[in-house]
Amino acid sequence: MSNQVLIITLLSDDQPGIVQQLAQVISDHQGNWLESRMAQLAGKFAGILKVTIDSSHTDALTQALKQLSGDGIQILIDNATEIEKTQGSMLTFELVGADRVGIVNEISQAFAAKNINIDEMETQCSSMPWSGEPLFEAKGKLLAPAGIDTEELLDQLDIIEEKLAVDITISTTL
Repeated sequence: MSNQVLIITLLSDDQPGIVQQLAQVISDHQGNWLESRMAQLAGKFAGILKVTIDSSHTDALTQALKQLSGDGIQILIDNATEIEKTQGSMLTFELVGADRVGIVNEISQAFAAKNINIDEMETQCSSMPWSGEPLFEAKGKLLAPAGIDTEELLDQLDIIEEKLAVDITISTTL
């Protein structure tokens, strides 16, 4: 008997009980719910979760989860393997500025160019307190390769700050 790791993504119209339905199916098939990120966005409920299950129960769980589509829940299931994270520096970033097209594209290009992995990212739009103009905010966790030239990264981010009229803060996490 060996454990298998599954990554399950879901999308549904937002309504009470979706998490309970999912948790019940996983529990009924001896799956162990480990980690998840879930949110309501524009009337939809979306989530991603990590489940471990004995390999002998995987097929039954997969079939039961797919049956949730009859309740309007779209499910995608993928086998996963635990990988060892590469060595490097953990960083956090925050970005705040007037909302406009291309912000995520610009900052993700800057990170990718330096081989920086975005481990987590959360974005949101709200209104600026004084003017009511759209305000874009992003924050997240990054894994930067060992020996990264942080001065060069900060110079590149300064260019993005000027171009997009945003403030970007990068800090090292412990």
